[in-house]
Order: sequence, then structure tokens, then C-alpha cells
Amino acid sequence: MRACYVAYVTNAAVLVLNRHYQPIHVTNVRRAFSLLYLGVARVIDPEFKTFDFETWAELSVEVHGGHDFIHTVNRAIRVPRVIVLQLYDRIPKTKVRFSRHNIYMRDGNMCQYCGRELPRAELNLDHVVPRAQGGRTTWENVVCCCVDCNLSKGARTPDQAGLKLMKPPLRPRWTPTFRTNGGRVRYREWLPFLGVADASYWNVELED
Repeated sequence: MRACYVAYVTNAAVLVLNRHYQPIHVTNVRRAFSLLYLGVARVIDPEFKTFDFETWAELSVEVHGGHDFIHTVNRAIRVPRVIVLQLYDRIPKTKVRFSRHNIYMRDGNMCQYCGRELPRAELNLDHVVPRAQGGRTTWENVVCCCVDCNLSKGARTPDQAGLKLMKPPLRPRWTPTFRTNGGRVRYREWLPFLGVADASYWNVELED
């Protein structure tokens, strides 16, 4: 493997699972192929079949178009989207930072009252139960809200303002880096292994 790899797909990423098929992090293509070649990990395909390095390389010959490949001196090998470690069974303990960015990520940059998806410059954070009525600054009481709905709601609850939440605001459970900046999963092959929402850390903790 040392000398034969001559070109890597620079923008591709590979989801890494522990041996219980739980996501633990995202790695680059070079590292993923190193793990495969050393026998530390196996590829998982969309049908949940697993492949070692040689079997995956042989299978790649049969696949054409619509995939990322690395090129060696004598063949092209498809870049896997997901690999599973053969021995590692722990998952990192992560705390989801309560920040503006992660609230936007949880709510998909979408007003939770009218459902419009907007640029962040056109969005605010709203206390579902206003602070003037005892509402707290928590995951369960803060939502993404457009300027129009925010002005319409004012210092009232949704019921008082005649508005309805699209979904209950909840504390998300996610592992960072699995999504793009737009909040969408990078590859559909990752979806079966991810939780409700995933994002990267940004900004400071919000305080009550």
C-alpha cells in the first residue's frame, strides 16, 4: 500500500463506526484506507455487507460512475462511505454545546412557527414561553424563528399569539462533524447510522 497510492479524493469523508455499528467520528480517505489495509476495519455497503480491503478493491472494478475513487498505479478503488472497526467498542462522550449555531442546526435553519427556511441573518431565537412569563433559556424553550413571527408573537406564548410549533423543541443527541455546514448529512449511506441530528461545535454556551 505504501507506494501504490498516487491520488486521493481530497473532499471525500468516511464515517467510522465502532464494532457495535455506532458512529464515533469521521476520517479522511487516506486514514480510512490505512485502516482497511491493516485489517483494523472493514467496509460496510448500503446492504450492510462487510468487505476487507482486497474484496472491496475487487468489487470496485465492477462499479462505474457516480462514486469517488482513489487511483493506484494499476487500478481504481471506490472510496467507501462507511467503515466499521473490528475491535473498538467504545464511543466518545460528547456534550452538545447549547449555542445559537447548534439551535439553528437542530431546527434546520427553519422558523419553527411558519416553516420557512431562511438565511441565518433573517432568523432569530425565540423563547417559546417568554422570559417575562417565567420561560428559561434551555433547549426545550428556545427555537429558531423568523423576524416576522418573532414580532408577531412578541412576549406571548404560541397559544396566546395564535401560533403553533412545528415540533416540540428537544435537547438533541448527536456526535459532531457528521453533517455539513448546512445541517444536512453529507452522504445518504451515513443515514442508517446517525441519530436525529448532528452538527459541529460553534459559538459560546448560551446562559439562562
